[in-house]
Amino acid sequence: MKFNALTKEHISALEKLLPNESLVYDLESKEKYSHDFTEDLKFSPEAVVFARTAEEVSQVLRFATQEKIPVTPRGAGTGLSGAALPIYGGLVLSLEKMDKILEIDEKNLMAVCEPGVITEVFQNAVQEKGLFYPPDPASRGSCMLGGNLAHCAGGPHAVKYGVTKDYVYGVEAVLPTGEVIHHGGKLLKNSTGYNLTQLLVGSEGTLAVVTKLYLKLIPYPTHKALVLAPFDSLESPATAVSSLFQEGLTPSACEFMEKSAWVAGCKQTSSSVGFASSKSSGETNMFPSAEAFLLIEVDGFSESEIERQLETLSRVLEKYGALDIALAESPEKQSKLWRIRRSIGEAVKTRSVYKEEDTVVPRYALPVLLKEVKAICLKYGVTSVCYGHAGDGNLHVNLLKENLSNEVWENKLPRCIIEIFKSVSKLGGTVSGEHGIGYVQRAYMPLVYSPAELSLMKRLKQAFDPAGILNPGKILESS
Repeated sequence: MKFNALTKEHISALEKLLPNESLVYDLESKEKYSHDFTEDLKFSPEAVVFARTAEEVSQVLRFATQEKIPVTPRGAGTGLSGAALPIYGGLVLSLEKMDKILEIDEKNLMAVCEPGVITEVFQNAVQEKGLFYPPDPASRGSCMLGGNLAHCAGGPHAVKYGVTKDYVYGVEAVLPTGEVIHHGGKLLKNSTGYNLTQLLVGSEGTLAVVTKLYLKLIPYPTHKALVLAPFDSLESPATAVSSLFQEGLTPSACEFMEKSAWVAGCKQTSSSVGFASSKSSGETNMFPSAEAFLLIEVDGFSESEIERQLETLSRVLEKYGALDIALAESPEKQSKLWRIRRSIGEAVKTRSVYKEEDTVVPRYALPVLLKEVKAICLKYGVTSVCYGHAGDGNLHVNLLKENLSNEVWENKLPRCIIEIFKSVSKLGGTVSGEHGIGYVQRAYMPLVYSPAELSLMKRLKQAFDPAGILNPGKILESS
């Protein structure tokens, strides 16, 4: 794909279009925007634009389309698929300055936000009013709502409450050609033409730049309980998960961690966790014989509701061989457990050069996937650390280089990944549950989509972005 390099004339024209200090092109600034959280990949932009309004976004995109200059939209840069990497140089269009919560509408249970609002900041703001915005990716303390929309982010609470797409009821967005569009809004129903809002959710900034979000809110649950259950095998906890739902229980979170993931999280947070134990007196810190863990949260609006859920939970976990059922009774212990779980991704990556795959299969197929992943990794001599959202069938598979030579790693890893994805596809799954496709996963799209489906996606991209300047090289290899 051919684009024009940014010239002095281009920079001069952009500086006239934009307010002061909205355009930077010094080496230090460009370095910060040359990478995201995806492995160790770096691509330097030629300049960075900090937009503050939809009109500024419109002016930049219209100019870029006219001059055939690639534009990479960016929020916080916490993504794991390389969607924010400016692989063709050009402009990075940062939305971090668009960080206002414009409205919290308590009567309609809706909020209106700019894309640069940090997810946890938004969650805390609505919680102060007794409201809840459930999507909560691991990076919620730094990621932004616009990026969450771009990737259809999920997180632990998706199992009960859904992912980002379930909370986006409307958008204001700027097309690559500069037009500003509005779709949806504070409407619980809208059957008027094509659903452009949902088309933009998960599109990773390749179709338009979202400048305003209309988000659904729900009442905040007043009661919660959190349980950690160790098991002596990998498959038993994964099998137990399906049974929980068959028994009529829908936990608000249901997380799987194999032993090495749990240990890594404990080390990362320097945590020694004690719990009230159902099978021994006093407290227990670690479970030395455990091979895997389930971290399960239940919530509701009364103590009796929580007790009923805990009774069902205990019965099912014991049936499937839980070694213990440890209840984190205080908010402090619950918070500590969640810190361990949320730190695992970063903790595992400190061990070695790595590659993370975000697999997802139907929930009942998770035990089979785990078994096949371990067998495939053993075949190729690659160490794997698995954890993820068991209630969603969403398994994060971290592949570690460790003591493998560069040659073995580079030759074996692609074959190992393809074999894992073929297994995922055979089980009715796909190659990304919540991290997106971006730059690093695009080669695997033909494993899960037919030529007709990929062709349709390319035609959609062409319809939105005829010049191909918006986040090129993401999702589709030829885009």
